[in-house]
Amino acid sequence: MENIRFVIITGLSGAGKSQAMQSFEDLGYFCIDNLPPMLIPKFAELAIQSAGKINRIALVSDIRGGDFFASLQEALEHLEAIGLAYEIIFLEASDDVLIRRFKETRRRHPLATLGSIVEGIKEERRLLAQIRIRADKLIDTSLLSPQQLKEEIKTLYAPDSEYENILITLVAFGFKHGIPLDADLVFDVRFLPNPHYIEHLRPLTGNDELVKNYVWKWGITYQFFQKLVDMIQFLIPCYIKEGKPQLVIAIGCTGGRHRSVSLVNELGKILKGKNYSVVKEYRDIEK
Repeated sequence: MENIRFVIITGLSGAGKSQAMQSFEDLGYFCIDNLPPMLIPKFAELAIQSAGKINRIALVSDIRGGDFFASLQEALEHLEAIGLAYEIIFLEASDDVLIRRFKETRRRHPLATLGSIVEGIKEERRLLAQIRIRADKLIDTSLLSPQQLKEEIKTLYAPDSEYENILITLVAFGFKHGIPLDADLVFDVRFLPNPHYIEHLRPLTGNDELVKNYVWKWGITYQFFQKLVDMIQFLIPCYIKEGKPQLVIAIGCTGGRHRSVSLVNELGKILKGKNYSVVKEYRDIEK
């Protein structure tokens, strides 16, 4: 059974589970959507009996199963009892993003009472708290496009022969809002001249040309950036050699709007030029 890869996709409604399943389908996985947990062990046994014909499986099991979803814990214990290793991927997003997605698609949240999306999300987070703790991989899709989510899943779950790369996530953040919990490497650029103190630059972000020009007009920015690039380019092959599928590099300034964003953009260009798969996130740019 060691040659079977069994992935269970779950998470919040509106967080991208359907897109995730489509990504697994593209990778050649046998996929099932909205499978009641009580049927997971039966399907696992069928996969084992298939003599290798079904060896890559991804199934979605979530709150749409209603009362049946409560039996997921029992189903997982059954998989462990028969010796089948499984992986849980949990997709989530911020409340405001989930609300916007439901409004844009005009879909009803499965737990919404009297049309209250907010209450539905709150209740779903409560019901999924335990399975979230058990997840092998948490993916926050708040700032991910469908293509970026697909790329991340491809990196994490494609067979090695099909994808010999590493997904690099570059996160621009503000130290006053806290360091990203999933960061592997954290760099502090608060020593660089701060555009926040320039009145006409304050409302802009590192994505604006005026801010970019200000950040990069200082010699210390170039000196630091060259040393940063040298270090990152040294480390990435080392991580790949060790089999690390994903690397999260966080660059922080005070608020996460100006300097960190500008440096993340430039670092992203260089790494993409080296044919690495890169995802950029501006975690605090709207705060």
